[in-house]
Amino acid sequence: MFGAAGTAALAIRIDIFYIYTYTMSRKNVRSKTVSVDWKVVGRRIRELRGFDMTQVDLAHRIGVSQGYLSTLEHGHGEIGAEVLLAISREFGRSIEWLLTGEG
Repeated sequence: MFGAAGTAALAIRIDIFYIYTYTMSRKNVRSKTVSVDWKVVGRRIRELRGFDMTQVDLAHRIGVSQGYLSTLEHGHGEIGAEVLLAISREFGRSIEWLLTGEG
């Protein structure tokens, strides 16, 4: 009914919804607010990429430009849920680990 692209887009929207729901429910459980240090997140992405993969290679795999990936790795700006999801799937790490270093 949706086709392959439509099904993939729907799956991503559902994943983002669950990430949002999970995040919001975790905020209610925790008594303190945890802020995200985007420079540290960028370092984790750089660490995952390692020396065997170029920024161009990873950017292509996750569907962003090399310039945008460079911006993320340097911690300039927040990373959207779709990009976080793509990075987590590419390396088999949780989004929670990307954001906090835990999990």
